[in-house]
Amino acid sequence: MKFSFYTDDVTKLSAGLLGMLVFEEQVAEGTIFKAIDQRLDGLVTRLVGDEQFKGKKGQTLTLHTHGRVGPQRLLLVGGGARKDLQPSDLRGFAARVVKAGAAAQAAEVAAVLPYLEGGASPTTAERAAQFLAEGASLGAYKFDKYLTGDKKKPFSVEEVKIVASSDNVDGGRLEALKRGSQRGVEVANGVALARDLINEPAGDLTPTRFADVAGKVAKQHGLELKVLGPKECGKLGMGMYLAVAQGSDEEPRFIHLSYKPKGKTPTKKKIALIGKGVTFDSGGLSLKPSSAMEDMKIDMSGAAAVISAIGVLADMGVPYEVHAIAACTENMPSGKSYKLGDVLKSMSGKTVEINNTDAEGRLTLGDAITYALAEIKPDEVFDFATLTGACMVALGPYHAGVMGNDLSLVERWLAAARLAGEEMWHLPLPDRLKEQLKSEIADMRNTGDRYGGALTAGLFLKEFVGDTPWVHVDIAGPASADKEVGHVAKGGTGFAVATIIEYLAGRE
Repeated sequence: MKFSFYTDDVTKLSAGLLGMLVFEEQVAEGTIFKAIDQRLDGLVTRLVGDEQFKGKKGQTLTLHTHGRVGPQRLLLVGGGARKDLQPSDLRGFAARVVKAGAAAQAAEVAAVLPYLEGGASPTTAERAAQFLAEGASLGAYKFDKYLTGDKKKPFSVEEVKIVASSDNVDGGRLEALKRGSQRGVEVANGVALARDLINEPAGDLTPTRFADVAGKVAKQHGLELKVLGPKECGKLGMGMYLAVAQGSDEEPRFIHLSYKPKGKTPTKKKIALIGKGVTFDSGGLSLKPSSAMEDMKIDMSGAAAVISAIGVLADMGVPYEVHAIAACTENMPSGKSYKLGDVLKSMSGKTVEINNTDAEGRLTLGDAITYALAEIKPDEVFDFATLTGACMVALGPYHAGVMGNDLSLVERWLAAARLAGEEMWHLPLPDRLKEQLKSEIADMRNTGDRYGGALTAGLFLKEFVGDTPWVHVDIAGPASADKEVGHVAKGGTGFAVATIIEYLAGRE
């Protein structure tokens, strides 16, 4: 999809559809709205009144211009109260524009950039253009690889024109808009790759296949790649990770992608991004019911996020050394499966009694964290995992739970999430809950009691981190969506990719 900018007379703009974000009590305001309405002899204002269009959030109104102005159709999208507009809302607006354009079989659509009062409302010009480009690109996303015949329909929109009035482009802001749109495309490409990986059937995206994808990412973005098989992981002592893998006929693959900045300038810091890579989770011998197993191909969403994000970071040339790690495996029931009551020895030397084989993600992550500390010696560690249903019980399906051992790092991460428009919430790691992980025959158990399950999972991981600043992001809820909303497609969402990029490639 191509993006361009238009700053001339909007009534002469050639486009199949023009989208405008309008606000409550201000529907008929703005120079572009008034210019279109005047050329249509007040038709837009009359239609707004007749249809009782108030500009409430979620409202839309479409009219055909019948050739009286350049755009063939006009789409008004309600933005609610202007004071409540968040920068990330522009993604949903842009997604609606491209979807409406595609429904009308338009090849070119246009989206009006909301007025930026003083260059900073609703956000800077650059960030506004970024969210418009992100939203348009992700609004066009489809996972149609396995569709055939009439079900596989091409997306008609080839170009999005971002319309900016003179108020928005004075003082050299046009260059900022161009930079923002380019960044939006880069972020969207990373999110789309993660979505593709999450949506891929588990029978096709095995751990071995995941390693092949990592190889392609490495080649495309100039990254170093190391892939460890079961023998290499055994030599390192990854007893927890290999125990999870042993029930499956599919061999595990431990993936390590590395990006190092070019040049002689010392690297600012080393970052380890660790993603849970369980490509299918049956629960093992603690077998899930069928209904809970249907979408367990998404249990590698954390791995998809870190593998996808590091390629974008490399292209952006961030000044940090970044490592993406994914301990990929299936969790399957068989005669070879690890059992309840087993005691596993981790790479760190800690021993773990198993009381639930469906709490396998923390086992793979524990060894992955130990590997990262030993091999990379990072300044900061982040892990991303569809780890607990308990986190969804606590926060619902849209928010990720964030825990960590360094409050300053947690706050910086949450600030990046707010800028990226991804919903996350800080959860505690109470020492009193560590009692639940006590074992009489090992250093600890892998699960605690029912209450506080997301927190005890975080406490389990904390045992492997030591003093290294660390953030744990439980993405069990927002990793997938059961319906399409705005720029978020049904299925895998690619959640956390945008925040990773914002955190490591934020603007100065």
